[in-house]
Amino acid sequence: MQVLFVSRHPLAAEFRALSEQRIRFALRRLAWRVPRAEVQLSDLNGPKGGLDKRCQIALRTDGAGTVVVASVARHWRTALDQALARAARFLVRQWRRTHEHGRQRQRPQRDER
Repeated sequence: MQVLFVSRHPLAAEFRALSEQRIRFALRRLAWRVPRAEVQLSDLNGPKGGLDKRCQIALRTDGAGTVVVASVARHWRTALDQALARAARFLVRQWRRTHEHGRQRQRPQRDER
C-alpha cells in the first residue's frame, strides 16, 4: 500500500512516520483492497487551541471508489485514530454488502399440522 502524507503545519510533519505506521496497522486486513492512502493533517484555527486538529484520509479502493473520511479533535493522534476507525468500519461494511448479498440466513421451518 502506498501512503502519501500532506501537511503544511511544521508540528504535523513530525507525525509522518507515525501516521504511515498507524494506517498500515489499522488497514492490515484490508490492504489488498486499498492500494493507495493519502493523509492530510491541518490546524483549523492556528495557535488558538481547542478542537482544531483535522485529519482527512482519502483511500483509493478496488471496487468502492475513493473513500474520504475526516475527523476533528484536540490532538492530531486522536484525529488520526478516529478517522482510521471510521474508514476501516466503512470498508468492512462495504465489503460485507457486496459479498453477503446472496447469503441470507434461513430460518428453520416448523412443521405445521
